[in-house]
Amino acid sequence: MSDTLLNHRIRLASRPHGEPTAENFQHDAVAVAAPGDGQVLLRTRYLSLDPYVRGRMSDAPSYAAPMEVGDVIVGATVSEVVESEAEGYSPGDVVLSYGGWQEYSVEPATRLRRLDPDAAPVTTALGVLGMPGFTAYAGLRAIGKPQPGETLVVAAATGPVGSAVGQIARIQGARAVGIAGGERKTAHLHELGFDEALDHRAPDLPGRLAAAAPDGIDVYFENVGGPVFAAVLPLLNTFARVPVCGLAATYNATGLPEGPDRSAALMGAVLAKSLTLRGFIQTEFAPAMFEDFLREMTGWIASGQVRWTEDITDGLEHAPDAFVGMLRGENFGKAIIHVS
Repeated sequence: MSDTLLNHRIRLASRPHGEPTAENFQHDAVAVAAPGDGQVLLRTRYLSLDPYVRGRMSDAPSYAAPMEVGDVIVGATVSEVVESEAEGYSPGDVVLSYGGWQEYSVEPATRLRRLDPDAAPVTTALGVLGMPGFTAYAGLRAIGKPQPGETLVVAAATGPVGSAVGQIARIQGARAVGIAGGERKTAHLHELGFDEALDHRAPDLPGRLAAAAPDGIDVYFENVGGPVFAAVLPLLNTFARVPVCGLAATYNATGLPEGPDRSAALMGAVLAKSLTLRGFIQTEFAPAMFEDFLREMTGWIASGQVRWTEDITDGLEHAPDAFVGMLRGENFGKAIIHVS
């Protein structure tokens, strides 16, 4: 079958300077390769769009190796097995894979996670039951450790990580304050059970945040950075914990922000308040915590304690525009491309 198929794909044409543009993406089509021993040929059904991909489009030093110009853009996928040369996989099986921005991929079976479409919608493997959900779970359990009665703040709070952070914190007895962009998103935070919802686009975020957290902030789950962190920092309590997951406000930055160097104020607060700031990548916790995550999150979803939202765009060709829109905060929920 693979000899008759064309694989439409999107590759990195050039490295972005600032916000990615159409010129940074190359669309092409090549013949589909046949799987070798221990491999499977997969047809991509759904593609995950995630902010970390912007970092991998750059060649700046980071926690993950950059893509090379000409590479297929990376991304997690929900895929269907078309051909199999691997024991235990048959055509029609649905799996979580990492095929990237293309219609077909050939992958070793050892990289796949089998999905049960009867247990949960398969798209949840890209969101609440996948990497974003686990990022929220691991960051809270290992670093944030919210306690009953404490106050947690999270920005990008309607995104797949932030929404899970707030809902898990509520399950653990903490107050959850969510920060998002626009009235529609803040209204949704109330629907999810957040105690307070703030629009970062409205005036006087520092003042409104102080009113929403009158007893200070014990856990700040950092997804954004920039002006949001500037508003949070003075409100952090002694022994506050800050899991640093992402810095979306600066992903398209081409240089350091203008203004005075505030690192002394930051380090002064870290010292004076005994703060814990801990950057993390979810893979470092996966071996020890992932099975617990799947069990607990599946239970919370079944009981209605955790809800999720997906923003699905049809057509692989629309992935670049949807990706840029996600970086701008235009998505509502987990950004996904329906490929086939």
